[in-house]
Amino acid sequence: MMTTGYDCPDILNLVLVRPIFSPQDFVQIKGRGTRKHNFLEQLFDESLKDAVREPDKTRFKLFDFFANCEYFEEKFDYDEILELPKPPQGEGSTPPPPPALPEKYDNFSPDRLLIAREEQIGVEGMRIDRMFFRKFEEQVQEDAEIRQHVEQENWEQATAELVRKYFHKPEEFFDEDKLGKAAGVDRRISLREILEKVFGLIDTFKSKDELLEEEFHKFVLDLKPEDAQHISAIKYFFKAYATDGELREIIKEGRLADLHVHPGFTVTDYRAVPTQWRSRVPQYVSDYVTLDRFI
Repeated sequence: MMTTGYDCPDILNLVLVRPIFSPQDFVQIKGRGTRKHNFLEQLFDESLKDAVREPDKTRFKLFDFFANCEYFEEKFDYDEILELPKPPQGEGSTPPPPPALPEKYDNFSPDRLLIAREEQIGVEGMRIDRMFFRKFEEQVQEDAEIRQHVEQENWEQATAELVRKYFHKPEEFFDEDKLGKAAGVDRRISLREILEKVFGLIDTFKSKDELLEEEFHKFVLDLKPEDAQHISAIKYFFKAYATDGELREIIKEGRLADLHVHPGFTVTDYRAVPTQWRSRVPQYVSDYVTLDRFI
């Protein structure tokens, strides 16, 4: 009932009570739990909102009673080439009927769990997701035209050809968002980054926090803040401002009272930032940081 087309983003628990053999079905089913959601939208008591520090759904549980996760992680043959059934030979011939199924089956074994274990899925994701990206890689690596553009660093032509030939096609429907999720990246990846990964120019995609650390390191080298005792507060403000569009609007419009109900960056956090850096950080981010990468 909830395999495809069912959109309930606040779901926190999914239960698999049947075996699944189709990777497409498995991706769709677990996709019910990967929907983003902010629980503050359902919190009607305004007095409680300021106390909620993590309103966004960051995880969900998958109760798998038929080892489907294990099957697609360890046993499913992603490289199998399926052969089409041979047509019947001779004019007017018909294929043989399928074998008859028994009318009923009685099972008197006790209904118990053979094994129960809990496994955390990290940012690298499941193998079934990684295979989606690998399939994409294999297709693009064989494209001589795109490879030539990449080798010559003609990034504009290379990315244009990538989108034209491989994105939004009915067979796989590749796009940046799906490829980013398949690669286990917690931010938006660019078309150039995708090509760099496909052709081995980079080993892996950097995480959002790794990019933020790099940007803050440049910020420190450029502006050389002497407020060493406040560097943690400045960094927290820098990262929050670079990644939170709502916070940027609050700061730009001077609506500081809204920080009393902002879940990610509060009035207390703002007051911990030295006065001169409350304007320097937003100005630097606006001038030098590409914000699209952190969406």
